Amino acid sequence: MRIASWGHAVFAATMITLGIMGLIKGDFTPIWLPVPKGVPAREVLAYLCAFTSLVPGIGLFWQRTAAVASRVLLGFLLAWLLLLDVPHLFLDPGMELTWAACQTAVMVAAAWVLYVWFAGDRDAQRLGFATGDRGLRIARALYGLALIPFGIAHFTYIERTTSMVPGWLPWHLAWAYFFGCTFIAAGVAVLIGVYARLAATLSVLQLGMFTLLVWVPILVAGPSASDWSEFVVSWALTAAAWVVADSYRGLPWLAASSRERAA
Repeated sequence: MRIASWGHAVFAATMITLGIMGLIKGDFTPIWLPVPKGVPAREVLAYLCAFTSLVPGIGLFWQRTAAVASRVLLGFLLAWLLLLDVPHLFLDPGMELTWAACQTAVMVAAAWVLYVWFAGDRDAQRLGFATGDRGLRIARALYGLALIPFGIAHFTYIERTTSMVPGWLPWHLAWAYFFGCTFIAAGVAVLIGVYARLAATLSVLQLGMFTLLVWVPILVAGPSASDWSEFVVSWALTAAAWVVADSYRGLPWLAASSRERAA
């Protein structure tokens, strides 16, 4: 087996789980939505998404297949983002579709980091722009861009956000504004490379806390179908963000530039 980091292991296991869920449901798992009902061969596409989650997810665990698996996963996710999410975003702009595109962008960023880690010499020769430090910068930029709308959504849907703050916490409105600001700040920090490792790590912590403190109690109390979907998305985003945060290993926590190296 070849495990590059804990984030790598969690992300690979997440993709396997999503693939199994897709095959059992015979439909898209939440990370692939929204897909209009009228799309030709929609059922075939749903199964393709399931297999593209499951098979590369398994492949990421093995040294001989990790490079191919990361390449396939990155290609499929990037195609989904560019051919489906982005066009829909321009045709019908709105926070819901922006969220969907950013959600896919986070998954693309994680797959891109894994591709950089496992890329061989042939990848470096043919796709040099997508590997090495340049590839990592692209992946991190995608992640940073995606975090900013996550934060904006806290303000756009402030009533919804406030209602999701655990009841045992005081000052629900203040927490909603605080976490909206921290998402935006983390996104900017990752984009400009200032305190980027700290920002990326804290964003993983924030996503993980949201999954554990908000969605797990909801699931325990008796979830609806939409609650399960939100939990799956939150879990997948946490796993993907973990991979991106792991890409900063070796950098000082308070580096003022993403190119600084640990002493």
